[in-house]
Amino acid sequence: MEKIPLGIAKKILQLLNGEAIPYSQLKNKVITKIMGEGVLQIRIQGRSRQQVYIAKPDQFRSYLSNNWGINDLRVYIHNLEQGNSRTENILASSDSKISSKRTFKGFLVNCAVPIKTEINGANLLLQPLEGTFTFIHDFESFNIPKETLVIGVENSENFRHLQKQTYLFETSSPMFVSRYPQSKDLVNWLKDIPNPYLHYGDFDFEGIRIFRDEFHRYLGERASFFIPKNIEVLLERFGNKSIYNKQFKSHWKFSLDNEIDDLIALFHKYKKCLEQEVFITSENTEPFNIHHR
Repeated sequence: MEKIPLGIAKKILQLLNGEAIPYSQLKNKVITKIMGEGVLQIRIQGRSRQQVYIAKPDQFRSYLSNNWGINDLRVYIHNLEQGNSRTENILASSDSKISSKRTFKGFLVNCAVPIKTEINGANLLLQPLEGTFTFIHDFESFNIPKETLVIGVENSENFRHLQKQTYLFETSSPMFVSRYPQSKDLVNWLKDIPNPYLHYGDFDFEGIRIFRDEFHRYLGERASFFIPKNIEVLLERFGNKSIYNKQFKSHWKFSLDNEIDDLIALFHKYKKCLEQEVFITSENTEPFNIHHR
């Protein structure tokens, strides 16, 4: 039964500690499988040198737990080094098999106003209630009104405080969705429905990459990236230079649309990027409208 080898586990621990490792040192079928899930990132240094890194360590730890059964990578590595029994490996995994079997499938949904949906042939009324979300497990049979705009929210705090952000969107009854955790279930569902998708994430290079690689790649023109009209003011006032410096890549290239190109130009102009939490932490209450593609 497949598991993460000791050498690769040690490399992953280095990545979780913030290091970047040359891709040439990570050539392994396990790494290939993990990269296929979109939870490892690659950046180019120089003309052709590829380096692997982890942009969001907490999400990657959730991925290890839910996809490989590893709750504590350090303990997992220690047990492999000591040749411990499968029973002792329970300390590091969700079960004694250390398998890649998923505990859950599906994704979270939320809304600001009630939405009539259907699942497994039965009516399901989604109702907003502060502090609660709805988890859709049987997403294959989950149907929503064709006119409903699906908005993907990257940050958990923004997903938690939707009521503070509904003024952002020029639509009466959007449905908000959140991946759980780092799986392709959400995009697989989106591919099977006709609804438009709006990606509401961080305004930085990584946020654009997530949109490009995990949504636009599969949905094409049905997917668009949320950009507030006063993004320049927000970048100048609330932008973070450390995020820009950490994520900037001299060979970063996108070819999606003019609005995203303009957004990237603003990153470079102010040498700043912006986290979406600005909409739930700032005192600015001016409504922001989206750019339509």
